[in-house]
Amino acid sequence: MQDDSATGPGLANPVYPDLVAHLAASTTMVPDEVVRFVLAVCSSYAYGDVATVATIMDRLGLTRNRCRMISEYVDALFLTSTAYVIQSQDGRVAVLCYRGTPPTSLVTWLTDFQVEPSRITVPALSSAQQGQVHGGFYRNVRSTRFKIAEVLREAIAQRSVLGNKSTDHPLEALYITGHSLGGASAALFAALLIADLSRYADIFAKLKAVYTYGSPMIGNPSFADACNRDAFLREKVIRYVYANDVVPQVPPKASGHFKHFGREYRYLPRANADATADWEHSPPRTQVRHLLSLATAPLAFVAKALKSTRQIPFHASLSDHLPQYYLDALTPDGLRSEFGS
Repeated sequence: MQDDSATGPGLANPVYPDLVAHLAASTTMVPDEVVRFVLAVCSSYAYGDVATVATIMDRLGLTRNRCRMISEYVDALFLTSTAYVIQSQDGRVAVLCYRGTPPTSLVTWLTDFQVEPSRITVPALSSAQQGQVHGGFYRNVRSTRFKIAEVLREAIAQRSVLGNKSTDHPLEALYITGHSLGGASAALFAALLIADLSRYADIFAKLKAVYTYGSPMIGNPSFADACNRDAFLREKVIRYVYANDVVPQVPPKASGHFKHFGREYRYLPRANADATADWEHSPPRTQVRHLLSLATAPLAFVAKALKSTRQIPFHASLSDHLPQYYLDALTPDGLRSEFGS
């Protein structure tokens, strides 16, 4: 297991000077425009290193934050789990952000697209039925879960996530996020907290919401239905899907039956550049029917690069999965970028 850390540099003029107070507020609405943007930025920059994550979260408003990276890699098991715990300087707020699927990592793509994934039963969330989750996703979360729980409990006990030094306040608010595989890991971590609430009640009590971007499906319909019967997982697991992103449509039906849980918001760009577009609450994405859809999904990269083919519709597009599209579509009015200007 790899463990690394960094601190925010204390940059002047943060994008949101009152971000800590906003995130800590018990009245924060879900979904929230500021929160969804901040967590989209965090999940996008999670593809970088720990210093990058600490710096960008400092720029947004978690000034002089403490950032801890926890990761585990076992290539033979398609296991590639990296998570960041970002703690505000005063200790009141923490963000748990899982890294997603790097475009250059064959092992991570194999984790996402296993045609015949193993299944893990989660009985506490399945009532009398067999609630099962994707084995690759489960192993990724399971490999770092105990270490992450240990770090979060340091924050709850009013200590720095980088050591035993005290903070001004104990943890009040926790958010979990991630893009792609990171989104699946974020939602599954929350579900496992609830499935084993006797062990994780202290952590769950601090959890405000889970925001995911381009997340694949995690489990079978029995698992998803059980999650949707839980008030938190039904209402406060928020999934954003950009256009025809292929990843929220996998695993394919050839893998067996899978289903999303939580609330989905989808963004469909308008053909007319002057037309407005926004994230709309929508029915959950369903599985791609044929493996051919996965084979053609990468062609969207080529099509978008050429003006003459840019408008060709791809019902399953790998290009739409890129985090920059999510960031651009989630940037609030008045901001040009995540840098605030």
